[in-house]
Amino acid sequence: MLKTFRYTAILEGISYLSLFAISMPLKYLAGLGEPNKYIGYAHGFLFIAYIILAVVLTQSQKWGLKRLIVLFAASLLPFATFYIDKKYLRE
Repeated sequence: MLKTFRYTAILEGISYLSLFAISMPLKYLAGLGEPNKYIGYAHGFLFIAYIILAVVLTQSQKWGLKRLIVLFAASLLPFATFYIDKKYLRE
């Protein structure tokens, strides 16, 4: 379960950065909205999966509310899921 969450966290971080670095400039500077739509869908799916897995993993590992809040906050900040992976999730 931890391995699945780690992969989801990394993919969620990559999709978040892809929104900012690739699809948003394409949408607003080049007028191409299609990439933003598909990357946005992928990011939305990964975000929801990340949150669900964070709750399930926190309960199964008995980590506590503080770590759940840290995991949730990491999903909202660019690059934070990579930090969380290094600090909390590696064995």
